[in-house]
Amino acid sequence: MPWSAAFDDPIPLRSGRKLRTLQEAADHVMQLPEDAQHASHWQTAIETLINAAETGGGWMMFARIAMLRALNADAGRK
Repeated sequence: MPWSAAFDDPIPLRSGRKLRTLQEAADHVMQLPEDAQHASHWQTAIETLINAAETGGGWMMFARIAMLRALNADAGRK
């Protein structure tokens, strides 16, 4: 599945922006500070994004869930 594949439901960010594709989600993670990227919740999100891009199918749903969980984990720390 290409990185341009869209999530069934976009992932909302606190800024009001939405992540619509695997690529947008990956870009978002890559813009985080390096220490944040190494947190386990972001590592899980990265792994599921890669799996979704490589295999598609149900991994798209898992990637969306992992992104939402990582975003929520970071929101709880602020």
